[in-house]
Amino acid sequence: MNPSLPTDELLWHRLTDGEEAAFTQLFERYYAALLGYGKSFLNDSDRVQDCVQDVFADIWLYRSSLNEPTSVKAYLLSCVRKRVARFHSRDRIFRQTTSLDHIEFSISFTVEDRLIANEETALRIHHLNRQINALPPRQKEILFLRYHQGLTTEQVAEILSINYQSASNLLHRALMQLRRELKGNVALFLLLFSDLV
Repeated sequence: MNPSLPTDELLWHRLTDGEEAAFTQLFERYYAALLGYGKSFLNDSDRVQDCVQDVFADIWLYRSSLNEPTSVKAYLLSCVRKRVARFHSRDRIFRQTTSLDHIEFSISFTVEDRLIANEETALRIHHLNRQINALPPRQKEILFLRYHQGLTTEQVAEILSINYQSASNLLHRALMQLRRELKGNVALFLLLFSDLV
């Protein structure tokens, strides 16, 4: 994050004090990421936009009674996940549940072009993407939250409503599966996931 920009924590304090500019900054900072996360569960852009906007509307409405979250980003992701689950429940599509465990997590993992230096690396990256996308939905989601969103295992556990050990085990299983599948590409694996292992 740019050091001249206010931290999430500072913006949160200002928001809870009623500062609209802080609210707007948090909205603009996380709207795209929250929209992308919501779309991984619900393939309806308008509904996902509604869910994300509802989350921010509730935050503004209840700002004076909100506690400071450990991580604003993790809190927002968790709120969107719960809001999408409520949407499923309200529409009675998924048997009155507030859990997303049975819904396919369908975000497409891709590695940034800046990591692709030559054709051989491009082929390895393509293979890695295929392997990540072949993982079970829950493992794919935990990699997305931990790797793409940069959250800690504790924050991921909170979002997924599981305990720390379960999140750690799930992450470990996902990484071990990728290691097995990528056998000869250990260097690429370590480059991409070194902060996770």
